[in-house]
Amino acid sequence: MGTLDRRVAFVTGAASGIGRACAIGLAAEGAIVFATDIDAPGGRETVAMIEAAGGQATFRGQDVVEEPRWAELVKRVMDLYGRLDILVNNAGIGTSGLITEVTLEQWNRQMDINVTSCFLGIKHALPAMRTPRPDGHVGGSIVNISSVAGLGGSAAMSAYCASKGAVRLLTKAVAMECAAMKDGIRCNSVHPGIIDTAIWQKIDTSGSLSAALTGAIQPGANAIDVDVVGAGAPVGFAGKPEDIANGVVFLASDASRYMTGSELVIDGGWTAH
Repeated sequence: MGTLDRRVAFVTGAASGIGRACAIGLAAEGAIVFATDIDAPGGRETVAMIEAAGGQATFRGQDVVEEPRWAELVKRVMDLYGRLDILVNNAGIGTSGLITEVTLEQWNRQMDINVTSCFLGIKHALPAMRTPRPDGHVGGSIVNISSVAGLGGSAAMSAYCASKGAVRLLTKAVAMECAAMKDGIRCNSVHPGIIDTAIWQKIDTSGSLSAALTGAIQPGANAIDVDVVGAGAPVGFAGKPEDIANGVVFLASDASRYMTGSELVIDGGWTAH
């Protein structure tokens, strides 16, 4: 028996990286996973991986900044399963560059995908989570993926840090709101450090970057070597998506029932300096 048997989990950005690892990890503990992403082939591959391991999952395409789609998909979850127990707001992007070089369009898109998507997910998931379940289970768990960049500043990452800091405080405000309503819903944030995912290949390095990141750009490349950056962590290496997924599974389960409004930092000691 898994710790999440028959519970239903909605995971955004599930086509790759941390989102895929979370979807697989939740399914391995018995959750029914509703996976979404703008990357349909990747999302279907995640579902295939879960099903091959004996789990249950379904995929739907989603742009997380579109509110009507959120309403439609949460309704679909309730139509399919009659319950929603877990929401993992994972979808996100990273924008780098000196603040004098970041365009308003880049800033707004960073905020939309990293922050507004969390707001929309929580807004539409809460009523579903408050619906009584046939098995008598009440409450739920919302897990927002922030970052160590949401705990401290970093040169040439102002937009990203601002967005992840906003996710951190949004989490705390929602946690207090749910606690005041005594609805049994907990809300926590996870703060990954340097994790080996494709996001490092997508960061635009054409502008100015901090010295630490500049040293990780390979000659002739327009991408950052995550192993070089990860070597700067006290443990000496970058983490894997599964390291974050393990924390998400914990927060989704009853093992963390006394945690809400908390920050789970999984960073190889990066912020312990």
